[in-house]
Amino acid sequence: MLTAVTSGVKISQLIVRKEVAMNFQDCAKFANEYPVCYVATTEENQPRVRALRMWFADDKGFYFQTESVKSLCKQLKNNNKVELCFYAPGPNAGTMLRVTGKVEFVNDLAFKSKVLTDRPFLKALGIKGPEDPLLVIFHVYSGEAYFWTMANNMKEAEIERIKF
Repeated sequence: MLTAVTSGVKISQLIVRKEVAMNFQDCAKFANEYPVCYVATTEENQPRVRALRMWFADDKGFYFQTESVKSLCKQLKNNNKVELCFYAPGPNAGTMLRVTGKVEFVNDLAFKSKVLTDRPFLKALGIKGPEDPLLVIFHVYSGEAYFWTMANNMKEAEIERIKF
């Protein structure tokens, strides 16, 4: 069966045209094509949402980098449940990838070195190297995702959920 990953077309176009069955590889592809997303956490009983640029997604989930002094990091340590919303602009309100999942922190020095290579601006923020306690990587590793378009707006409960 053709999937968005194997088709060579932007996934948001295929979702709107309903031409393929979706799987988690398609979720990762969409997130990599549109890496700026909204991340929702909680602080006590108060929801908190902010835009964040994802580092990358693969078959194991979604990876982000932040700093230990930020509220986001503290909120995730207190409650590892998170929601993400990736958005691709387009006709009729575009396409969204909604993700509900759990976060784990990644303390691997090789991974932290890679994020510093991929994101050289981090050094300008004062992060001195992969061992710097300011540098935090977190991974949304388990949960479910689904694609939303205006075509399924009134059928949200019926949209297929993709477990990961």
